[in-house]
Parts: sequence; C-alpha cells; structure tokens
Amino acid sequence: WSSAGMPDLETAANEDCVGPSSEQAGKASGCEGCPNQSLCASGAGRQEDPELELIGRRLAKVRRKVLVLSGKGGVGKSTMSAQLGFALAARGLRVGLLDVDICGPSIPQMLGLRGQSVHRSASGWSPVYVQQGCADGGEGEGDVELGVMSVGFMTPSDDDALIWRGPRKNGLIKQFLSDVDWGELDFLLIDTPPGTSDEHISLVQLLGKTLGPGDGAVVVSTPQEVAMLDVRKELSFCAKTKLRVLGVVENMAGLAAKLTDLTLKDAAGKDVTNEAVAMIRERCPELLTLTAALDVFPSARGGAEAMAAAFDVPFLGRVPIEPALARACEAGTRILPGGSDVMRPIVDMVLQQTGMQAAAEEAAAHAAAGMEE
Repeated sequence: WSSAGMPDLETAANEDCVGPSSEQAGKASGCEGCPNQSLCASGAGRQEDPELELIGRRLAKVRRKVLVLSGKGGVGKSTMSAQLGFALAARGLRVGLLDVDICGPSIPQMLGLRGQSVHRSASGWSPVYVQQGCADGGEGEGDVELGVMSVGFMTPSDDDALIWRGPRKNGLIKQFLSDVDWGELDFLLIDTPPGTSDEHISLVQLLGKTLGPGDGAVVVSTPQEVAMLDVRKELSFCAKTKLRVLGVVENMAGLAAKLTDLTLKDAAGKDVTNEAVAMIRERCPELLTLTAALDVFPSARGGAEAMAAAFDVPFLGRVPIEPALARACEAGTRILPGGSDVMRPIVDMVLQQTGMQAAAEEAAAHAAAGMEE
C-alpha cells in the first residue's frame, strides 16, 4: 500500500505500465499479464486520499517547498538544511524546517533545540521556534527566526531508537504535513534521510498537488565516486517522480584553512605551531595571509558538477570543509565568527532557482527599514 493509503499498484507492474491513475489503467495493451490488471481496471488507483486535500490547505500559504535529498548518507544534508534555513531567515524571509529523518533526526542539535517539545493547539501542532542574532553581520542580513518540526522533539530521550517499519514512518510524515500549523512561509525546507525509499515516496505523493514550478529538490553530494554512485540514483528518482531538481551541491569540496589556524608538528609529533608561526612572521610574514587547501576526497570524473551536467540539472556550487561551519553545527548556531560565509553563493543560487530573489530583496529592505526606526 502507498503512503497515501492507496494500493501500491506499481510494485510488480509491467515495464510498459501506463500508471494506476491513468484512465487506461488495466485496459491498455501493456497491462496484459500484469498481476495488478484487475485491480487497476477497477479504478482503485484513481482513488484519492482525502487527506491530500487537507495537506493542500495546510500548505496553501507556503510559497516555496524545497526538499533536501541525497541517495547517500553522511554527505551533509542536515548541515545544508540547517544552514540554508539560517541563511534564508537572515535575509528576512519566513522559513520553516521540517525534519523527516525519522530514525536519525539531527536538526534539533544543529539548530540548538535539543530538549524542546512539541505543543498542540486548536490549529494543530505548533513548530518549535529558534531565534538567534546574526553571527557574522553579513551585508543585508539580520537576526534569524525559523520554525522547526522534528521527531527528535517527541522522543523521551535523545538515545531512544525508533524501530519503525515503513507504514508507521509514512504515517508520521503525513501527520507532519497535515497537522503542523506553519502559518505563512516563504520557504519550507524538508530535511530527508538518505535513499529513495518509503519517506521519499511518501513526500512526493503527499506533496504532489502542492508543488509548483518554483518548488523542487536540492541534491547534496560529496566529490568522490562512492558517494555519487548513490546520488545518481537520487537524481534518477527525481526524474522518474517528476520532482524538479533545483540543483546539486558539492559538499566537503576540499579543506580550506588559514595558515594561522593550522596545528604544525615536527617529525616526532610535537606541537611546534608557536615556534613555526614566529619564524614565519620574522622571515616571510606574507605567508601568514595564505590559505592552505587540501582535496580531502578525490574528485571522480569531474565531481558533482559533471554529474549535474550529465543529468541536465543546475549545479549550485561547492561548499568546502569549513571548520567554522562544523563548529556552528555542533553549537546549534549559524556559522560562527572566524569562518567565511561559505553558504552565501549556494543561498543566492537557491533564491535564483526558486524565483525568490525579489522577495528576498524586499524582505531585507523591510528589515533594514525596521532597524532604522
């Protein structure tokens, strides 16, 4: 059965299946010999879950819906989701972040919300809100506020495992989409688990009628082939489900660090940073302005940019391994002072791909006018 409560007619379908929702379902020549033929012919696949209408009403005031996807685990989907949320909110936009990684919710930690709980009101579940000052004072950016919903707010302990099969996970995702009272949002970001399975199918089916031309998916990868093998499957999933790909992000694209941020050791492993820096400052101080760069992961066949080109989808850019970004995720904040804003080019591209540049400029101007008053 599908996440929308309908029989899952495509599981054992013929290769030439016209689809269970088609008027020709069970009648077309390609249906001959399919084990689902009689069920499709009965019209069962054309029945619509009544909760889809409720989800449509609930999300009617959400201007853009962005899924953060990757077929591979550990590539930084939650990092991208959290920092995208912070960055968009810092530009004055109204942002919500939905964490549907049921078995491994990281968003409460990355937004500094561990220990918070969900409250229900007459209008539904209320998101948990995070409010933070602007850490880096970026141009056109201010304080941030965004609403968050995660299963991490619902478990008795952070260490409790949720040992759930697909139907129960799908049921919670449906409840998140139908019951959470987001109000008016410019962006709803949806952080997903790795893979192309239950949660992803549920999201595409449940969100289907609410998705507009400005909505879609940000697909995250790292440069090496072992990651892109699975990310290609995610891009294929998007193509098969007709989910627009806003673009691909190459995360962990090399390590960049100021020379003064490095720990220097001698052949015996002894820390000689202070002595080495003092020597450099005395003999060749201009070296201290340099940035050390290292390709931690080998870039296979052109990396994520070449992969995006092969699938004819936009490439949003690269995000290096930035120590300040890692510290920010651990601290549950936006990127901390001491690191460059590596997310800014990605945010600019997301705004461009979603057609929200003008809205961001208007929101920033409104926020600036409010601060002057």
